[in-house]
Parts: sequence; C-alpha cells; structure tokens
Amino acid sequence: MAFVNKHPMKFVVVSGGTVSGLGKGTAISSLGVVLRAHGYRVTSIKIDPYLNIDAGTMSPFEHGEVYVLEDGGEADLDLGNYERFLDVTLTARHNITSGKIYDQVIKRERAGDYLGKTVQMVPHVTDAVQSWILDVANQPVDNKPGSPDICLIELGGTVGDIESAVYLEALQQLQYKVGPENFCNIHVGMVPVMGVVGEQKTKPCQHSVKLLREAGIKPDFLFCRADCPLEDATRNKLALFCQTPMDHVMSLHDVSNIYRVPILLNQQRAGELVLRRLGLDPHGPSPGVPMSQWESMAARWDRVNNADDFAADIKIGIVGKYNGLSDSYLSVIKGLQHAALEASIKMKIVWIDSSALEPNTRERSKESFDKAWTDLRSVNGVLVPGGFGDRGVEGKILAGKYCRDENIPYFGICLGLQTAVIGFSRDVLGLADANSAEFNPSTSNPVVMFMPEQTGINQMGGTMRLGNRVTIIKNPESLAFKLYGNKPVVYERHRHRYEVNPQFVASIEAQGMFFSGHDDRGQRMEIAEIPNHRFFLASQFHPEFTSRPLRPNSLFLGFVLASANKLDQRLEKDGGYLVPGAGWL
Repeated sequence: MAFVNKHPMKFVVVSGGTVSGLGKGTAISSLGVVLRAHGYRVTSIKIDPYLNIDAGTMSPFEHGEVYVLEDGGEADLDLGNYERFLDVTLTARHNITSGKIYDQVIKRERAGDYLGKTVQMVPHVTDAVQSWILDVANQPVDNKPGSPDICLIELGGTVGDIESAVYLEALQQLQYKVGPENFCNIHVGMVPVMGVVGEQKTKPCQHSVKLLREAGIKPDFLFCRADCPLEDATRNKLALFCQTPMDHVMSLHDVSNIYRVPILLNQQRAGELVLRRLGLDPHGPSPGVPMSQWESMAARWDRVNNADDFAADIKIGIVGKYNGLSDSYLSVIKGLQHAALEASIKMKIVWIDSSALEPNTRERSKESFDKAWTDLRSVNGVLVPGGFGDRGVEGKILAGKYCRDENIPYFGICLGLQTAVIGFSRDVLGLADANSAEFNPSTSNPVVMFMPEQTGINQMGGTMRLGNRVTIIKNPESLAFKLYGNKPVVYERHRHRYEVNPQFVASIEAQGMFFSGHDDRGQRMEIAEIPNHRFFLASQFHPEFTSRPLRPNSLFLGFVLASANKLDQRLEKDGGYLVPGAGWL
C-alpha cells in the first residue's frame, strides 16, 4: 500500500552568509541523507539569483560544470550533489533562476494576466517565486507515488546580495503562508580561526545572521563552517548572540571526505532536531535508508582515495581543457571516484592540459610540453572528457592515438568520442584533413558534423541535444553490451551539437573501429569501441551524470577496472556481464 502524506509539506531553507563557497550544497544534501535515514522522502530546489535562464551558456572557468538533468535541463552543479546524495531524479524546474522567474512574470504581463496592474517586485515577483516552489515541491522525485514529505531549498549566493533580496522576501512570505510550524531555516555561517592561538571568531556568522533577520527570517539552526570542531565557548556565544538554541548550533567542520558530512550531522542529532522543529516524528513514517551505508562508504573512501604516487593502485589521466578548476569536471571526478570506491581500487587523478600535448606548445614552452607527455605516459588509463571550441582539441586527438597505439585504456566522453573518431580517421583511414565541422568548417572530410536538425549556432542557450536519450546496443559480443549488464537498451544524458557523420561510418567500421551503440533510428553513433584492445571505448552521451556513490555508472566502472587490469576478472565473477554495485556486497 502506497504511503499517503498525512501532514502538510514541510520546507527547510538553507541560506549562507559572509562568503560564497561555504558548502551550502553539501550541507543541504547531507541533511537530506540524514532525513531519509529517519524514514522521510525528500526533494530539493536550488535558487540561483543570476539573470541567466539556466547554466547552459556559462563558462566552466567561472561557474564550474553544467549539470544535465534527465529532462534536458542545464543546471547548477549543486543539483548533481542533490541527485547523487539523495538518489533522486530532478527536473529543470527544480533549479529556479531570476531569468526564469522574470521571464514568466513578463510573459504574464504581456498576456494581460495582471489585469492592468503595475507589475512590481512585491507582490508579483515574490508571488511567482512562491508559486513555483509550492508547485515543484509536490512533484515526486524518487519513483514513488505521492508527494515528498520535506522540500529542501538552497538559496544561492550570500545574504546581503542585491540579487538575493527578492528571494528572501519571497521566502519570509512563504513562511507565513505555510505556517511557521512547516518552515525551518538553516543558516550556514563562517567561523574562521584567527591569531597565533587559533581563536574561533563568531563575528562573520553574527553579521550574516543580522542581515538575515533584517530580511524577516530568523534562523532556527546554525551550521557553522570551520576548520576544526566548534569549541563550547564558540557555540555558547553564537547561541546567545544569534538567539538560537545551543543544541541547534551545529559544527560543520572539515572532515576527511565529503561522505562524512551526513555522519557528522547525524552525530549531532541534526535530523532528529530538525524533524522535531517541524512537528514530525523522528521515527518516520517508513523504514529509513540506513546510515550504515554512508559510514561504510566513508570508511572505504579513506582507504581508497587521496592516494599518492606510491600508494596508488592506478593513476588516471584526465586530458582536459579546463584544468585547474576541478568543479569544471566535477561529475567526471565523481564518476571515477564512485567506480574506484566500488572496486576498492586506490586511484590518483593526474590532470593533463590537452593544449600542452600539442607540438606548437614545445616551441613556446618545452617544459610544459615535456611534463604533459611525461604525465600521459605515467598513467594507467586516460579519460578525455567533453568540451567546446577548438582549443586543446589536437592534444586530445594525440592522447587518443597514444592510447590506441600503446594499448592503454581509453575512455572518451562526448568530445572525447569525436576526437577519437577524428584521430582514427586520420591515422587508419588515411584522411589527413579529417576533422569536425566545429573546428574546421571547410574540411573535405567532416567525420564529425553539425546535427541536421540544428538550425544554426547563433542561439546558444538550450539548443543542443539535451537530456535522457535511448541507446540501442545490438552486438552482444561488444564491450558495451558486457559493461551494461546484458542490456540491449540503455538511457543516458546528452549535451552536444555535433555528432559522427553517418557518411563515414561504413569506412570507419571497415578499418576496425565500430559503433556498438546507436540511437533508436540507427542514425546517431552513441558508443564507439575498438576490439582486441584492453579498453578503448567512447560515448557521445555523458555517463557521469547517472553515476551514484553506491551504484557507479557501468562505463566508469569498466574503465577503472580495465586500468587496474581487473576487468576480465570482474566480468567472470559477475557471470560475464558487469553488475555495478556488486562490489559493495
């Protein structure tokens, strides 16, 4: 019998102050894990105050990766944290931006929906924000019938930002609309350590709480970001000056890995206290997801990850264009880490700038060139992730050639598939000028082309092939078929404008690279692989977006196992077809 909600929707809003990057996304995701352990169903909403409609046109250097949702929404990377931690499937509507809200309000004004009234921030914009939240909060995200019990809302930016003011007003109105018994605010504050003696300072947190209270919201809980555990004196002072119960002042200090944050909150009874604040039974309406899973995962992480050169079982080289900012490839990193965790393989990631592999770099900086090639030759497996533009593309092509020639495991994602096809066409088919129409529109051999349904490239936002699409794997002897566990049909998320030109497919396959995965019409090449190779596989889709801590994506798991020379052994153990998650049993 399906569980039916017997209480109104409960809202938990997480805000932050002083500086950005305090970890509100990790805090709200971790709290969600704890609430699920108490037996409650949760959903998440991220409010981004910027004027962009979505994150799709933002630079990875400035904003980190663009996370792709199942419905094709291009969202802030925090939604990836929500999906991975809470094992839910969110939609584009779970990411509110000022661009979306203002667009909706202006369209309603043009349609005459406001009956000639002067359209203002209050009440029209604030009403639009509240209506959006109330509508989305009731959508199930866990493949179960009925509404979730608790909606977790993260307000991006910091309290005091001009952009955030209208959302704080909307949220304090929402508090009175739903009733204070159904609304809880958690404020993430900064507690730095100053001076020689290492005194914990409370003023940054006090000032951000002051700004929050001026906006009409009183924090029910303080989650204090600090280098080390909060001292009792610090906790007492914050409780007094912020008018928050002392046991509601939580220490969110640095821990050895991100999976210990839910454990840290659970040890401080965060779930129980939040539920009591909302008038809910801490024992929950149904059996919860055991915290022991997270404790096991956190312990294994400490054994497996963050290995140095001497302790690592394998080194994985990421040949990328946006190196130096790990957030640009956050989901790729998580996908590798999930696979290494499940396989109990100590892994070290080596960052290799694809531009530095190119011959023209040697003329400018021989040191950078030599280091890049030394690093590439030192790794056990090479992953070439997605990207846009021609910078560093020739380096990615060279990385694929090196792996192909030296029998090194290669895993290409999106652009990583396209560069593998370009390199193969040049080296094996003898098409010296083979290229993508994206990088050389005048090439006589466009082995990668602009997708036919695309009308142009002037409109950038939301115009790519996005979201969940089907891939048909027809050959049961293919590596892809074995990795996907004997499944001829799989669904993965896409984000691209260019694809393999079908006019060249027959020639490419005749020379030894074959396309084991296609779309449902057999026209789009989704997976490419080279047989009789330790592991040479590339996907047009982005498998990193469906990887979960306890259920790594099949392609990531296969790649990590192959890099450690353990794939054949694992396939034999799993009965011939990979079973992701079996490593936890």
